[in-house]
Amino acid sequence: MAPEPAPLRATSTLTQADDSIRHAWTESASSVSTRRVRVVGPPSFSLRTVFTGIAVLAEYKDLLYTLSIFRLNVRYKQSMLGWVWAALQPLALMGIYTFVFSHVAKVNTNGTAYPPFVFCGLLPWIFFSSAVTSAVHGMVAYPTLLTKMYFPREIIPLSYLAAGVVDFAIASVVLVSMLLYYKVTPTWNLLYVVPILAVLGAFAAAIALLFAAVQVRFRDVGLALPFVLQIWMFATPVVYSFQAVPQRMRTLYLLDPVAGAIHMFRGAVLGAQTPDPRVMGLTCGLTFLLLLVAYAYFKASEATMADRV
Repeated sequence: MAPEPAPLRATSTLTQADDSIRHAWTESASSVSTRRVRVVGPPSFSLRTVFTGIAVLAEYKDLLYTLSIFRLNVRYKQSMLGWVWAALQPLALMGIYTFVFSHVAKVNTNGTAYPPFVFCGLLPWIFFSSAVTSAVHGMVAYPTLLTKMYFPREIIPLSYLAAGVVDFAIASVVLVSMLLYYKVTPTWNLLYVVPILAVLGAFAAAIALLFAAVQVRFRDVGLALPFVLQIWMFATPVVYSFQAVPQRMRTLYLLDPVAGAIHMFRGAVLGAQTPDPRVMGLTCGLTFLLLLVAYAYFKASEATMADRV
């Protein structure tokens, strides 16, 4: 009986991941005269752990780069369409939602055609959801990486986030083409896209670090994540406008940084409005606070990850 190919592919991918880390480790060692020996101490949840973790992470930036490239290569390996898949997913969802909310149910888009309107919501949402999903499952996909050698464990989820940025950039080409087709005139508000995406990326990193640390201990997180993200999407103004949310519930909506980021991103791209400073401030504040807590919890859990994975 012929051997099944799936385990062989998994083993090959795992070996490639190990080789990638060893290669980055070798390059880093050759560029740094002396790398200090790391002694992993007991779990500690404190601000000192956060600052120490950031300093150590900066020393391993070469490994983060190598693993990010590895994620992109593996994702589209042996794929006929390759990088086109990064644009096909939001395009397919846009087609479905355009049919539903243009023919079955009407959505107020303030005069903007629905395809670019919904695409401006789907693009940042897919970036956020795919980065979180990949990062959470990635922590337990390669257990040998956590047990064979030391490196900052947050590099694993952050490498998936970096790969998601590339996918976002590819899909953005479709967004630009769509804006040209529907004759959407860009304004100076487009400059706000960069800080908005930075905030969204920081929030995605916070959720990824938090859920990834819990996933190592409780695998229920990975099983429940698709369901949670599905509910989260419809609780966020992705396929409908923020103005459609009842006035009494808008403050509650803005407690979700994803909702605030998508609302501001759509307004900046479509040129409808300048981001509200209060919304921007609230979104940035909540994101920074959660990122701080999530990173501190991740570093506190790092000491026991190799034993639990």
